[in-house]
Amino acid sequence: MIPIAYPLLGTEEQEAVLQVLASAHIAQGEHVATFERAFATLCQVKDAIAVSSGTAALYLALHAHDIGPGDEVITTAFSFAATANVILLVGATPVFVDIEPDTYNIDPTLVAEAITKHTKAILPVHLYGNPCAMDQLLQLAEAYHLTIIEDACQAHAAAIHGKPVGGFGTGCFSFYATKNMTTGEGGMITTNNPEIAERCRLLRNHGQKEHYTHNELGYNLRMTDIQGAIGVVQLKRLEQMTEQRIANAAFLTSHLRGAVQTPIIHPEHRHVYHQYTIQVPSNRDQWAAHLRERGVSTGIHYPMPIHQQPFYQNHTDEYRCVGAHSTTSVIRAHPEGLLPIAESAAQHVLSLPVHPALCAEDLITITKEVLKLCH
Repeated sequence: MIPIAYPLLGTEEQEAVLQVLASAHIAQGEHVATFERAFATLCQVKDAIAVSSGTAALYLALHAHDIGPGDEVITTAFSFAATANVILLVGATPVFVDIEPDTYNIDPTLVAEAITKHTKAILPVHLYGNPCAMDQLLQLAEAYHLTIIEDACQAHAAAIHGKPVGGFGTGCFSFYATKNMTTGEGGMITTNNPEIAERCRLLRNHGQKEHYTHNELGYNLRMTDIQGAIGVVQLKRLEQMTEQRIANAAFLTSHLRGAVQTPIIHPEHRHVYHQYTIQVPSNRDQWAAHLRERGVSTGIHYPMPIHQQPFYQNHTDEYRCVGAHSTTSVIRAHPEGLLPIAESAAQHVLSLPVHPALCAEDLITITKEVLKLCH
């Protein structure tokens, strides 16, 4: 079976972990600090703050920007639920806008329509490793004095005009096992704002600036030195793994273009292919079943937009939607047809293996079996 994801972990990662275990200093320490400095360099920012997960990164970023009750945060419903959950967890209101039909990323035109006097931030997701239209979003943020918090959890080393994502606003990354680089679990916040960096450091560690001196009401959302050591090694290999993902994606596109809708890449955007996602015209579940029978694992990212998830359907008063055919006066109608592009995408997207562990024979098998389904 060709897996949909496969973390590349080798002897260097094993040796790094053993060194930490031998040191007996396994909690947050110097390995985490080294990882933070290296990741800040990758993102071309002043500070990077390691935390326990990508969700923790998003939550602390919102908290550090003082986003809370009475505030609205504009985001996408076509993402993993954590993107919106963290907005609710800080007490703010998610405002879902529809997506672009080609990139599946948040639509900047609809973001402009969604802004109200309560809007505090825009939280775009660089979905599948494909950067959002940050130039337009930054213009809106500047015009309306809004914070940008980038959900870059799938977009390590993605870039726009050579500038890495995570540096356009406050960036949030995940190092979950299936991500483009991994520490098993873990996350990172990136920023050029020293005050935000300091606040995130306080909040991740019980609000302590000094040991047993608590300046804020904080949390335990630290990264361990075991994870930090793995991260340092993974980061050294990230560019090589990324280039292999891009090469694998290019192979898939060269063989599948014209038969199915393949990923769209805007000029000057570096897509790093956390997922290689095609659009299946119909019978997607049958496609997935056929490919599985032929030894090709697939994924659906995501089968249900966030606003249609059971929790959100039961709490329609806690969010609102702005789509091409909806207005702010009818935003709390039944959550069906409110975000038609996202809802349609959820029915048709199918992710194919693209990870750097694939061999030439794997790629040939994937394209051959997909093409069979196109006829």
